[in-house]
Amino acid sequence: MSTEIDAPAETTVPARRPLPVLGLVAVLLAAAALVVFFTRSGTPTDASPEAGFARDMGVHHAQAVEMSFVIRDKTSDQVLRSLAYDIITTQGTQRGIFMGWLQQWGLDQSSDRPAMAWMSGHGHGGAASSAAAPPGTMPGMATEEEMNRLRQATGRDAEVLFLQLMIRHHEGGVDMAEGLLKLSDRDEVRALAQHIVDGQNAEIRMMKDLLAQRGAQPLPAP
Repeated sequence: MSTEIDAPAETTVPARRPLPVLGLVAVLLAAAALVVFFTRSGTPTDASPEAGFARDMGVHHAQAVEMSFVIRDKTSDQVLRSLAYDIITTQGTQRGIFMGWLQQWGLDQSSDRPAMAWMSGHGHGGAASSAAAPPGTMPGMATEEEMNRLRQATGRDAEVLFLQLMIRHHEGGVDMAEGLLKLSDRDEVRALAQHIVDGQNAEIRMMKDLLAQRGAQPLPAP
């Protein structure tokens, strides 16, 4: 008489579910990361250094472009014409970037705030660093009287005046860009500010050489 032995029934082990507490920790960590991200990369406000820099440097660049068009049409010197073309294209493009930032940030392209107010308390007090410039203006900017002199000048006189005004203009632009680097941790704004520092310092050295070739000296720095 044979005895059948039943095979042991298959036992299914239920899958382990993640502990609820681990899921909660993951959610909290993700939320904390988002808070840090948006705190660092939040949209600049109307009174922020980034907005002030974009507006003021846009105006500053516009005058450099105007001066460069003036000398381009007055000189036959190919080196000077090439420099003017570079300033027109580079600073015109950068000005478009500044205006694009302001639009992206939902801010007006102009403001009632005084020029350089974004650097108030950081060595400027809302005014240009040049003692000769009136309060609320930007460092290195040519006055309307200087712009009229440039428009009316001819020949070597026009070349010398352009180089003198543009050297001082670039020195003021470098001052503004270095000021932004001390105040902002926003990557794209810092990158362009550093590009301005490097590019305009290189052009300052070139323009000083061109000025020396014409037997003239730079104006006092702003």
